[in-house]
Amino acid sequence: MKIAVKTIEGGSAGEIDLADAVFGAPVRQDILQRCVVWQLSRRQQGTHKTKGRAEVQATAKKMYAQKGTGQARHGNQAAPQFRGGGKAFGPVVRSHASDLPKKVRKLALRTALSAKAADGKLIIVDSATLAEPKTAKLKGHFGKLGVSSVLIIAGAEVDANFARAAANIAHVDVLPQQGANVYDILRRDTLVLTKDAVKHLEERLQ
Repeated sequence: MKIAVKTIEGGSAGEIDLADAVFGAPVRQDILQRCVVWQLSRRQQGTHKTKGRAEVQATAKKMYAQKGTGQARHGNQAAPQFRGGGKAFGPVVRSHASDLPKKVRKLALRTALSAKAADGKLIIVDSATLAEPKTAKLKGHFGKLGVSSVLIIAGAEVDANFARAAANIAHVDVLPQQGANVYDILRRDTLVLTKDAVKHLEERLQ
């Protein structure tokens, strides 16, 4: 599959041949959903916690006589139905992470890249560098490329000037090539890859 290569300023820089195995795979919504859930579950801290009945500091003395008061039978003020009592079945500190096979993760990344290519939301640039970290200049470049919500995947390292300029622009993410992931690709409207990133992804996913 051939696609035009552009400069970051929006000019033409030739063509590139993309591997169909990586950028032309069938779009599997179920695989994308599984991978996004896997990623987000691993981000959760799991530090939520409430005190149970055994952890609340309250007297265990019987509150009042078993019979003769006209009230329900109660024995402990730490019971969940009382104000200040322990929480019944409350959240505890735990890990939310789940497992996902490496083959499924690779398939999900191929599917995400293919989905962007199929929708015409994939742009290839020769490089993602700037001579100076000027946000206004980078916004102008994005205007010429016709993008607003965008993920840029650069080469092995992100250019420092480019990263600083992009940091002040809303809905713009910049990642090195080894940080390419399904969730960040899907959460932005357009995907911009450098030629180095394309080469890396094809070697990684084929």
